[in-house]
Amino acid sequence: MSNKPESYLQIKELWKAFGEFVALKDINLDIGKGEFICFLGPSGCGKTTLLRAVAGLDPQTRGQIFQGGQDVSNLPTSKRDYGIVFQSYALFPNLTVARNVAFGLENTGRPKADIKARVAELLALVGLPEQAEKYPAQLSGGQQQRIALARALAINPGLLLLDEPLSALDAKVRVHLRHEIKELQRKLGVTTIMVTHDQEEALSMADRIVVMNHGTVEQIGTPTEIYRAPASLFVADFIGETNKVATTYQNGRVTLGSVSLTTKMQGVAEGAAVTVAVRPEDVVPHLSTAAAAGAANLLPARLMDMEFLGSYWRCHLQSDILGGQDLIANFSINAVRRLDLKPGLEMAVELPAERVLVFAERA
Repeated sequence: MSNKPESYLQIKELWKAFGEFVALKDINLDIGKGEFICFLGPSGCGKTTLLRAVAGLDPQTRGQIFQGGQDVSNLPTSKRDYGIVFQSYALFPNLTVARNVAFGLENTGRPKADIKARVAELLALVGLPEQAEKYPAQLSGGQQQRIALARALAINPGLLLLDEPLSALDAKVRVHLRHEIKELQRKLGVTTIMVTHDQEEALSMADRIVVMNHGTVEQIGTPTEIYRAPASLFVADFIGETNKVATTYQNGRVTLGSVSLTTKMQGVAEGAAVTVAVRPEDVVPHLSTAAAAGAANLLPARLMDMEFLGSYWRCHLQSDILGGQDLIANFSINAVRRLDLKPGLEMAVELPAERVLVFAERA
């Protein structure tokens, strides 16, 4: 029995061009009912353009969008079933908090008492029941963000669209609110798409992440899949930190100097120019190659310097095998204490075969 949620939003063969510039190229995506999806990528990758196409704010050049089984590809914005929160919140400065939240309800013909009750319910939902009579300028950035969210949810939309809603806030408020937004989304079960360029935000909030680059989809997957099994060097490099070494693939192996590595291949052709990638936290420290007898993928290395980052040590290593190229490793506090690691130490590092990725160069 599959746990996959019922399909709610389908994007089929969607393209978007602005004159000669093609912003989106053949996007295909199926989003389940109640899913929290993040569009993630660098500036200019097309993630906001895709969100705006779903909203009807920048209609696609070609392709189709289906929501709840209905073709909404050519529907005007006012006829589409969604609520949206913009990066700037776009609250009306001359209206009270209560009036801002009620704005989308006032033209629905609902009785005033029902609207008032709905506003009170939403303000309680976002934890700001006492702010009803204040104006946006009297609220903090985090409070304004919650009011914008309450306004977007007021009409019980089938789809919630969030366009970098946390980017204007300071780091501590962002961390707090991303947890609140995710909990609220789970409670309401509303299908949600959030645009972000912040990988930590996407990894901590999304059920699935759509990684975009130059108007195309690089990979779709859960946060764990995206981080641990990146489909391309771009994804490996964009999500988290990665050590990269250029080499070639020969006879089923990748060779770094005199060391032949056992690796996790990614459909690499014989003789291809490749890049070996390994994340800093996957580098395993040993005092020497002798101390790590039996381990595969061992490199002799010199510990150049160490940086304490609270929960781990960021270590810079050099190995003659890598031609003097630095290798960055994140060693746990326990490992540093147990091995008594210090700058200047001659040691060995292990690159576990299942964590070493190999990517062929793109044509």
